[in-house]
Formats: sequence, structure tokens, C-alpha cells
Amino acid sequence: MFKSSLFRKKTIQALTLQSEGMDVDESHRLKRSLGAFNLTSLGVGAIIGAGIFVMTGQAAANYAGPAILISFLFAGICCAFTALCYAELASMLPVSGSAYSYAYASLGEIFAWIMGWLLLLEYGTSAAIVAVGWSGYVVSFLHDFGINIPDYLKTPTVDIIDAGKVTSHFVFGSTFNLPAFLVVLVCCVLLVIGVKESANFNNVIVVVKLAVILLFVIFGFSHIDFHNLHPFIPANQGGDKYGYNGILRAAGVIFFAYQGFEAVSTAAQESKNPKRDVPIGIIGSLVVCTIIYFLVAFVLVGIVPYTTLNVPDPIAVAADAVGLGWLSFVVKIGAIAGLSSVMLVMLYAQTRIFYTMSVDGLLPAMFAKIHTKFRTPYINTILVCVVIAAIAGVTPISILGDLVSLGTLMAFAIICFTVFYMRIKQPDMPRGFNVPLPFITPILGILCCSYLMYGLSEVFVTLKYYFIVGMVIYFAYGRWHSRLADKVVVVLP
Repeated sequence: MFKSSLFRKKTIQALTLQSEGMDVDESHRLKRSLGAFNLTSLGVGAIIGAGIFVMTGQAAANYAGPAILISFLFAGICCAFTALCYAELASMLPVSGSAYSYAYASLGEIFAWIMGWLLLLEYGTSAAIVAVGWSGYVVSFLHDFGINIPDYLKTPTVDIIDAGKVTSHFVFGSTFNLPAFLVVLVCCVLLVIGVKESANFNNVIVVVKLAVILLFVIFGFSHIDFHNLHPFIPANQGGDKYGYNGILRAAGVIFFAYQGFEAVSTAAQESKNPKRDVPIGIIGSLVVCTIIYFLVAFVLVGIVPYTTLNVPDPIAVAADAVGLGWLSFVVKIGAIAGLSSVMLVMLYAQTRIFYTMSVDGLLPAMFAKIHTKFRTPYINTILVCVVIAAIAGVTPISILGDLVSLGTLMAFAIICFTVFYMRIKQPDMPRGFNVPLPFITPILGILCCSYLMYGLSEVFVTLKYYFIVGMVIYFAYGRWHSRLADKVVVVLP
């Protein structure tokens, strides 16, 4: 009985009812207000942030050189396998919860909890890290106007390195990062007021940062010195320093610059036509961002030597190097806008994971309570944002960056396996979108994710403590309060 309860599954019928809001009362029902454009913009808003404004230059300087272009193509292809799998599952199971809900339907409750726990780590910690990065850009931007934030109200200057990890000479309790704290609270207000309003705000931000990126590509293109592109693949200097090993290592680093397209699937229950719009949003945002990343990387390593790009603001540095000081100023605006939208989407995604797990009974019911006027999970949102604001306010966060990356890859691998599993167990189930080569694409996705996880193997030691906490919560509360606990569950054959 104990073993069977761990592997109890939601039926497809139950998930379909949940997607329509038919299995919950009005106080727990979300409002459908997002179209394909909103969802694509949501994905672009989540993807284009610290990755393009920071990680591109550092991956080129430390690992790949001009061959960062190959790294972007490889990382984009790896993400494409997972994105296609996400699109198929989202068209089959258009519910909030993303990988959590998909695991519930295929592998069982204990795996669904693990996936939900990983997603909470991914989205929550990502939002805190981005808030700290946002604060750094804002402090620098204000400094340009002679406005200096006191040292005790900001985190010391940080260097963002592999996989979004943030490091600094920081003494806990010595400062309080007021800008990071406040910006999370602003996002909280937007998310409580309503998802449509938040989506409109995100659309404006996405347009701003895309315009800034376009300006950099257009004006930077005429300053490309093709001598900077030779040798295209620098000779290996040992380990992952350049050469083919460096290309693969850089692909692993910038893979996480694509993190965010999966956030589109968390909005399925608030989409007007999820079976059509969610796949468009997932694939559309990935295609748009892959093209943008490639163009920016090409111009970046073309106008300055790649060895000079190991800095927190490589695009601004490149603009200054070719006498485009005004563009450096504009880039800071784009970076602030870009990080703002990433933060908003990450916070949104986490609150929706909380909401879905609460509806399922694995977390307390208050996390699913919907505001009577705004139709948003306001208690859930306020709690999440206050906790993340506090984290962003007191620490720059270092090792959690790698934990986020590892959690993301694990979730991606499970998604790919779920598509493979469902193709075997439910081959005739209606699918609004079909993965091409359904028995090959998921396997390729799993292999890519596994390869990149291998490079983060040392982080498993730290991750175990997070898992222990999650297991304690599940066995102490979730297992006993699950909505499936007292029901006879018809599992997938």
C-alpha cells in the first residue's frame, strides 16, 4: 500500500478537468487571458536576460573564443529537443505545473513531487540571482548620473560566471541590497494585480530590450574586424580552455542562457487556447532567442578580441571599445529591462507551480486561494516574493546558481523521458502538437541533458540537502493530504 501510494498517478481525464478548471471551485479558478503572442513574449522575456548581457562574453573569453558561435548552435539544438517535448506535452496536458504535472501523469506522485521541488528551486533562486544582477546594473546606471547608493544599501560589485553563479567579496550582514529587495516587491504587486497586466508590462519590456539588442547588432556590425575571428577555434590550452573541449564546455555554460522557455508551459491554464498557443509560445520564443543570441555573439567577438570579454558587462565594454559610448549607456537600459522581465517571469512561474501543487493537496490549500477581484493566487504570490526579496536583499548567492542549472537539466531530462513513455503507453491519445521522430527526439534530449549534468556532478553533494528537506515535507504533509490519497486511481495502462 505504501509503495502504491508513492506511484499513484493522475489520469488524463483528471488533468483535462483541471485544465478547464472544472475540478476546483470558483475561488481556486484562474482566469484565461493569454494568447500566442503573450506566451511567446513571456518566453522571450524569460530567456533574454543575464545570458545575453553577461554569459556570452565570459563563455567566449574563458572557453570557446570566436567558436562561441558553434557553442550557441549546439546549445540551441539541445534545447530544441526539450522544447519540442515540452510543446507536445503542453498540447496534451494544458495545465499549470509544467514538468510537475507531466510527471504526475506518467511516473507517479513521488516523481511529481521531486519535479515540483526542483522547479521551485530553479525559478525561485533564479529570480533572486537576477534581482541581484539587476541591482548591480541599476547602481551603475545611477552612478552615471552622479547618484551613488550608500555601500550599506547595496551588495558589493559582483562577477557573474559559469551558469549564472554570482560571486563577490561579501560578508553576510554587512549590507542590505535595497534595490534588489524593492524590485522583487514591485514584481509582486504586478503579479497580484493580474497576469494580463503583468503580461502587458512584460511585452513592453521585451520590446525595449529587443530594440537595444537590435541597435547593438546594427551599429556593431559595421565595426567588425575579421582578424578578431582568427583563429576561429583557438588551440586548446589544457582542460576546457579553448579547442573542441572548450566549445562543448561553453555550450554547457550558455545552455542556461536559454533557461526560461519552459516557463511558457506554466501559463497553460491561463491561456485562451492552450493546445495551440502554448506550443507556439515555447517553440517561437526559442527560435527567436536562438537567432538573437547568434547575431549578438557574432558581432561581439567580431568587434573586440574575445580575450577582453571576461567582464560582467561585455556588450557595454564592446560598445565603448569601438567609440560607441552612447550605445553603452543604452545597453545598460536594455540590461535593466531584460533582467526585469526575466525576474517577473521567474516569479510568475514559481507561483504557478505552488498553485498547482496546492490544488493537488501536496502543499497547504492557502497557496491555491484566488483573489476575488484579480483572480490570481495572491497569498502564494506574496509569500514567494517576500521570501525571494529577503534572499536577494541579504546575499549575492553563489553556489545556488549551479543548483539551479542542475535542477533545470534534471527537469528537462524527465520531460523528454515522459514524451517517450507516453508515446509507448498512450500512442493514440490526441496531441495538438506532435514531436517529429517521437522515438528519437526524446532520447537525443535525454543524452544532451545527461552530458551537461555530468559537468555539474560535484553539485549533487549540495543538492542532497535540498532533497532531504523536500522529502521530509512530502512524507510529513504531502503524502497524507494528496487529493489522490483517498481515491481509487485509474493509472495509465
